Amino acid sequence: MRQISFDAAEKFMQATAFRKANTEVVTLPNVTVLKLFGNEIAYRYNDPSNTLSITNCGWKTNVTKDRLNALPNVSIHQAKGKWYLNNELWDGNLIDIKK
Repeated sequence: MRQISFDAAEKFMQATAFRKANTEVVTLPNVTVLKLFGNEIAYRYNDPSNTLSITNCGWKTNVTKDRLNALPNVSIHQAKGKWYLNNELWDGNLIDIKK
């Protein structure tokens, strides 16, 4: 995993603004957003349950996978061109991650 992924994930979970190369963390009043090349790939809602949601925005790239894998409770791997999230087939659409 790349250092930028660790750094971005840390800032994302702390709801702290971050920007480096193609990755950005934006903190809004109700949500913190992780962006990759301007695509919003993760959301952490600033509510008591701190819901985490992810998507690949249609980009099945190693960089997208790397950024998402740096987040807690997210484990994405690829087999035969298909993505698996926490060992379940995943189409890349927005999904909530359970703690």
